[in-house]
Parts: sequence; structure tokens; C-alpha cells
Amino acid sequence: MQDTRDALEQRQIPIYFAAVALAAVAAWALPGTGVLERAINPALALMLYVTFLQVPVAELRRAFGQVRFLTALMVANFIMVPLLVWALLQFLPADPLLRLGALLVLLAPCIDYVVTFSHLGRADARLLLAATPALLIAQMLALPGYLGLFLGDDAARLVQAGPFLHAFVWLIAVPLALAAATQVWAARSRRGASASAWLGLLPVPATALVLFVVIASVLPQLGPATQAAWSMVPVYAAFAVAAPALGWLVARAFRLPAASGRAVAFSAGTRNSLVVLPLALAVPGAIPVLPAVIVTQTLVELLAELAYVRVIALWGRGQPASQ
Repeated sequence: MQDTRDALEQRQIPIYFAAVALAAVAAWALPGTGVLERAINPALALMLYVTFLQVPVAELRRAFGQVRFLTALMVANFIMVPLLVWALLQFLPADPLLRLGALLVLLAPCIDYVVTFSHLGRADARLLLAATPALLIAQMLALPGYLGLFLGDDAARLVQAGPFLHAFVWLIAVPLALAAATQVWAARSRRGASASAWLGLLPVPATALVLFVVIASVLPQLGPATQAAWSMVPVYAAFAVAAPALGWLVARAFRLPAASGRAVAFSAGTRNSLVVLPLALAVPGAIPVLPAVIVTQTLVELLAELAYVRVIALWGRGQPASQ
């Protein structure tokens, strides 16, 4: 079973692009794929549950024990990256909806496949895995403040408390609580451990399912959002280049070993796009612009990861690999 999971994780980029291609074909060839819009939230809930199941809540104490690493991780993701995002925001159209999409996706550090890619890129993936609960908690606390800071009055107009809170509770908090309960069950029961192992095979297929459902349902409605999505590509590409470099500089400032520094670089460059998608869909009039903007970032990022696992792996050669 572990071999199957490893194979899925190592082949996740072609799997995701295959899901995107199949969704595009389905949207073109089959009329009525817009009805899949009703499947977006159930697919997201499944994906987030099995994703959160991989977040080791019990390891949170270990992450807090690595003070220098955790501090560097937080500085990179919640000080340096927001400064970079603010600078890139100046190159976007003044459309508040576009800016909201960019902020939602670029301000939220990844908590799932970043661990796999960081391992492939010779980073300290175990340390990054232990820190993922702290990253998730920090981004959910920080995101409303950053949206208000960067969007001003537009934040209050676009992000209405009721739908936003509903999406957070049912599509983030509830799957997270169920995942934590499953982890407890797995720790105390052989059946729970077996169920958890089987569920551990699902993150990549569930993510591919979300990409398929979102793209197949949104593509027929895309229209003017096509230009909006293309306008984001240069900004996302610039972020993909600059963010890991900033993470590496922060790691060097904190004098982290090379493998830990690479983990900070991977975290700074990899975003939580599909986890924040439910929050984006809670915005009135979100479809098709916000899903298009967010999925575009996912596709740019997946291409960037192919470079990261080769380039970041070379950073810090000759330095101590671990603490």
C-alpha cells in the first residue's frame, strides 16, 4: 500500500495535468457540464478531509520544539511573502475580484503536496510535515487581516461574513476535525489504522477529482474570465521565481542547515490554492473569475515545482544537511 501511495505522490504532476486535459475535453464535448458545479463542494470536502488526514496534528509539539526553523518558516510565509505579494499586486488590474483571487491564493502556504516536492528536492520534509498544522492555523488567522489591509473597503464588500464563515466551517473546520478524529482512531485501533492507511491513498486522486470538476464546470462559463486568467500568469510566474529565493534568504539569515533552509524555500514558493478555493467560492459572483484565477496559479505552480526539485536541491551544497 505504501508503494502505491509513493507512486501516486511521485506522479502527481502528470496525474493533475491529465485531469485538467480530461476536464477540458469533457467541457468541450459534453453539453451541460455546468451541472458539475454542484459537485464542487462535495469534492472539495473529500479532498480537504484526506489532505488534512496527512497533517500530523500529534506532531505539532515537535514543530514548536524547532524554534529557529518554525520562526524562519513564519517570517518567510507571513512577513516576506506578503511584502512580495503587495509588490506584485501593483502590476495587476484594479479589478477587486482579481486582486482578491490573487491574495487568497498567494498568501496561503501549502500544507499538502509541498511535503512530497520538498522531499524530492532534498529538503527536510519531515520537519516541514511537522510544521504543517502550525502553517494551517497561522494562515487562517492571518488571512482576514491581510485581505483587509490590502483590499481596504473592497474586502468588506466582497468577503461577506456569513457565506465566508459557512464555507470555512463546513469545508475546512469540519474536514479538519474529522481528520483529527480519524488520526486518534488510527492511533487507538487496528481498524482505524487500516482505514487511515487506505484513506492515505486518496489525496492525489481527490485533488485530481477537484481539478476535473472545477475546470469542467467553469470552462463553459469562462468567457471574459479567460483574459483575467491569462493576465495573472506573469504575476504568478514572478512569484514562483522570487518567493523560494526569499525563503532561502530568510533561512540563511536564521542560519538554518541546508536541508531545513530548502524546506523554508519550498514552503515560501508553494501555495494552498485548492484549500482556499472554498473560501473563494463563498464570494458573491465568484464564478467563473475566482476559480479561473486560482486554478491558473495551481497550473503555474505545478510547472514551477518541476524546476524547484532540481534547482532548490542544489542550494546550500557543502553546508551541513541537517540539525
